[in-house]
Formats: sequence, C-alpha cells, structure tokens
Amino acid sequence: MRISQAYVDAIVAHARRDFPDEACGVIAGPEGSDETARLIPMTNADRSPTFFRFDPAEQLALYREMDDQDEEIVVVYHSHTSTEAYPSRTDISYAAEPQAHYLLVSVAETGAADGPAEVRSYRILDGVVTEEEIEITGGDPTASE
Repeated sequence: MRISQAYVDAIVAHARRDFPDEACGVIAGPEGSDETARLIPMTNADRSPTFFRFDPAEQLALYREMDDQDEEIVVVYHSHTSTEAYPSRTDISYAAEPQAHYLLVSVAETGAADGPAEVRSYRILDGVVTEEEIEITGGDPTASE
C-alpha cells in the first residue's frame, strides 16, 4: 500500500489526540482506483480504549457523500492503545470492506506523547489476515494511495 507521510502523520496525531480511547477513520477514493481523495477522521461512538465503532450518523453521512462522489473506502484505520498494531479477533470479525486496506496504529509505547508509533497495514478477507508492506510517500496526499 502507498500512503503519504502527511496522511500517516495525521492518523498518528488523531490516535494521540483520542488516547486513551481508540481513534478511527477512513481514507476514501474513487471507486476502482488506488488514488486517495481524502482522509476522514471519524468519531469513535464507543469512546473505548479497546474497541471502536464509527458514529452511526457520521457513517451514514459519509456513505451518502461517497455514493454521490462515486467513492469507496480505500483505507479503514484505527489505533490500538495498549497492544501492538495487529488486528484483534474483533477487528477481524468486523472487517466488512473487502477492497480496503486496514491500517493500524499502536500508541501503546507513547500514549498521547510524541514518540514513535507503530504503523502497519493489512488486508482482511474472509477472516484471513495478510500483512502488506507500506510505502510512505512524500507527495500530494490526494494522489498517494
């Protein structure tokens, strides 16, 4: 997966801002394309350090917007606050976007403070988790996926 440094930085900042709860969001882009259009931080409706669920009203509005703009979810991201950046059994069971990359950020070592964050990406299809290499680019984030 290719992703801009600007998006990685924004996702890590979101994880730190929402700590000790999990942060979550998506990157949406044109259907059938790997080009990224936009990063959309979402509200974790459960406000939990061990689980995330998109706010239903935000999710409905997002899906309507994406439908109007012929977009799909390219990346689903969320943070882990006390474990490594690897999908939990719950993450795997809720993975409902077969075309998406699942980006996990662990801030277990640093919490809300500055410092290294673990960032890893996976494909999750039919309960099978496959880690994928991340290529971080310095280019325009609207064309980096």
